[in-house]
Amino acid sequence: MSYDDKVAEDGRLVILKELAAQVDGRLNEVALGRVLDAFAITRSREWVRTQMRKLAELEAVRLSEMGTVLIAKITTLGRNHVERREIIDGVSRPSDDV
Repeated sequence: MSYDDKVAEDGRLVILKELAAQVDGRLNEVALGRVLDAFAITRSREWVRTQMRKLAELEAVRLSEMGTVLIAKITTLGRNHVERREIIDGVSRPSDDV
C-alpha cells in the first residue's frame, strides 16, 4: 500500500469517528477538513470531498448538498466500523485504545 493510500484510509477513519461523535451524526466538508487538519492530515477541500464520496460508495455515509457544500451523515455500517463491530475495506481499523 502506498503512503497516499494509507493517508486516505486514515483520513476516512478520522471522518467516521468525528461523524460518530456528533449528536446528529452529520458534518459538512469544511468542518471535516478542520478535524483532519488537527490530525495532521492537511489536504485540499477537493481531497476531503473525494474521501467523503469514497465513504458514500462504501455505504459508510450518506451525502447531501446544501448549495455548494457537501454534507455527510454516518450510516449504521459506518458507526459499526468505528465501534469495531464490522470492518469496512478501504478504511483504517480503529485502534484498541479508542
